[in-house]
Amino acid sequence: MVSRAGAASRTAELRSPSGLLEATFVPRTGMLGWSLRDGDDELLGHPVSLERYAETGEPTGIPLLHPWANRLASPEYEIAGRRVVLDMNAPNVLKDPNGLPLHGLAAASPHWEVLDEEPPRLRARLDYAAWPELERGFPFPHLLELTVTLADDRLETATELIPTGESPVPVAFGFHPFLRIPGLDRRQWHVELPVTSRMVLDERELPTGRSEPVHIPPGPLGDRTFDDCFDGLGSGEFAVSGAGRRLHVRFLEGYRFAQLFAPPGSDFICFEPMTAPVNPFESEHTLLAEPVSRYRARFEVGVTKVWLGPASVPTRVRSAVSVISRPPRPRVKKLYDQRTRTTSRFSKPIR
Repeated sequence: MVSRAGAASRTAELRSPSGLLEATFVPRTGMLGWSLRDGDDELLGHPVSLERYAETGEPTGIPLLHPWANRLASPEYEIAGRRVVLDMNAPNVLKDPNGLPLHGLAAASPHWEVLDEEPPRLRARLDYAAWPELERGFPFPHLLELTVTLADDRLETATELIPTGESPVPVAFGFHPFLRIPGLDRRQWHVELPVTSRMVLDERELPTGRSEPVHIPPGPLGDRTFDDCFDGLGSGEFAVSGAGRRLHVRFLEGYRFAQLFAPPGSDFICFEPMTAPVNPFESEHTLLAEPVSRYRARFEVGVTKVWLGPASVPTRVRSAVSVISRPPRPRVKKLYDQRTRTTSRFSKPIR
């Protein structure tokens, strides 16, 4: 259990420049992204309440996973010349059903300091080594800075890991965004998964050292379930769409692995950006941030409007579509161009 009673009392409210999107973060509770709203619609899933997250660290909303995402193979690990033994009874050590250390040590941490706050932007810092309950399980001094920026069509999260000691710092953090399409059964959600290779895991969901090629065509989520780690990422973006809306997660910088999580009976799907693979402290793929350097990673959650086709569009909009599908007269051409500009604003090119 991660006792964080009272830490969730203050929130930071973000608003995009035109007010199309709003977001809520809770800086003193792990810099948790608690809410992302498009009008009256909540776009984040909440498998547990904010109060439960503050108390236990169980992920919900958009939580940071640090200093590692996913699970470790053992309470003991050795990396960058240091051997560490985790205290599995410590209140900030989470465990998976097999008793393995899960999702780092900083869940719901109250030690974040807000550096800058304005309607579309929030920046906060965690001095990791200043807090014994964090430093004991990951003795690599560093600062972690998060900057979240809300635009009219996306929420971007930038993370910087800055070593502050004389030793390198393993880079293995990630995020666990829970996304949902409000008002539509998850079986009707349409998913896009730009992956090319999946890590083969054992019965404890740990890497076996092998990977396999994979191609998952876009299509309905249906009754499919996922809990897979991918080490081959294509050039596209993870996306779920339905009911006239498309949500995507785009890895902009620094994220080289992804976890896809959609358990049975859930009303959410998670496209999780990860800087390192599962069980990172035993992997040759895990990077080290050297002293007097910094590691930067960015991802975005995008929100776009989509055309559903004439059969699914309300009558008034369907009529406009039928008009612009014919060779336009000059006045109709003006309407056509305006609609194209409006649609393309929500269709930004992949960076």
